[in-house]
Parts: sequence; C-alpha cells; structure tokens
Amino acid sequence: MVAGNVVRLGTLDYEVCWDIQRTVAHRVAEGRLADTLLFVEHPPVLTLGARFREENLLLSRDQYRERGISVVRTDRGGDVTFHGPNQQVAYPIFDLRNHGRDLHKWMRDLEETVIRLLSGLGISGERNPPHTGVWVGGEKVAAIGVRVSKWVSIHGIALNCDNDLAPFDLIVPCGIRGAAVTSLTKLAGRRVTTREASELWITSFESVFGLTLREATLEGLGIDSLSA
Repeated sequence: MVAGNVVRLGTLDYEVCWDIQRTVAHRVAEGRLADTLLFVEHPPVLTLGARFREENLLLSRDQYRERGISVVRTDRGGDVTFHGPNQQVAYPIFDLRNHGRDLHKWMRDLEETVIRLLSGLGISGERNPPHTGVWVGGEKVAAIGVRVSKWVSIHGIALNCDNDLAPFDLIVPCGIRGAAVTSLTKLAGRRVTTREASELWITSFESVFGLTLREATLEGLGIDSLSA
C-alpha cells in the first residue's frame, strides 16, 4: 500500500488551520509530501462556502459574536455549516491524480469513509442525493465541502461526534431547509469521542483509498504551524 500521513492538530482556530492546509497542499502538489489527513477541532465558528446565501444565517453577525461564534467566509464548496468542540473535522489533503482524477468520485469516496466509520459503530449511514454528505434516518451526521486546485483537495468533512447541536438551529445547515442534524453520540446511545471516531476513520480512509496512514506531526513534516 502507498503510505500517507495523519496529523492530529488538537483544537485550532479555523483560519490558522486553513493556512496550514494551504501549506500542506502546496507541498503535496509539488510532490514533496504524501497525501496527508489532518484531524482537528475548531472553536465555535460558522464557515460560509462558495454557494452561501445570506438568508441561511438566521441571526446577524453581531448576534453570533455575542454567542461566541465567529463567522468566516471560505473558498470551499457548499453553503453554511457550524464547527465546534467535540466535532471531529477531517481535512484530507490528497493528490487526486493518484485517486482517479474524478471530482464526483472524490466526493462519493469521502462519503464512503464516513459510511464505513458508522458501520464500525453499528450504524447504517446513507447518501441523500443530490445533496453531499452522510445521513442517518433522514438526519445529517457529516457535512462535506472541498476545494480542488491543481488536483489537490483541501477542506473536507465535519463529523458530529459528541458536540452540542444547538448552534445548528441558528442557521440553515448547508442551505437545506427542514433538514435535521444528528451526532454519533445520539445515534450510538452513548458518548462517542472524537478520538474514538478518528481511530475508526483512519481505518476507513485506508480501506477506501488504499493507503497506509502513519501518525506524524507538522514539525516532523517540516512545517512550522506558527508560520504556516
């Protein structure tokens, strides 16, 4: 199997992590770095994608700030979603030239990593065309939004693990009206931590993409997280 990297970033500000993604993506595109999967949790933040519509924010930006939620415009696909503590976010910075050169296949493969993770918890996940993401019983458990440049993908998947779902009531998640969200903890009937989810997720990424992912650090990859 081809080797790749998995880096656990802990809790990190969204925009700092975005800078790190771009640094990693540049090196992957140049062939200086193997496919790299970043795991991270973010402080409360709403991210607005390329298809964002203002009506999908149900409060003013000042009202979000008063609740401790920042708002960031991004270049990923999709509309608005929420990130917060105890939600596991995965940023697979992969070179799609090695994974089919097919954006539709890439999105379906990302969904498949979540579906296999859920299966490991005894939960049956499903797709919900034409929407991107993974659902269980009509409720969304994972949101996906990416950007691909020079065949290298950044941004990724937000998986609700043991996070507070109340902030999703303050937006129209992913711009889909009437769509409820759920979490692994609710679905499993017990607490599912981001660590447990990430361990299962590594296995599913390896099986979907034919990789062996080795634990690494930014420093070990030659990246200074403070100047990335």
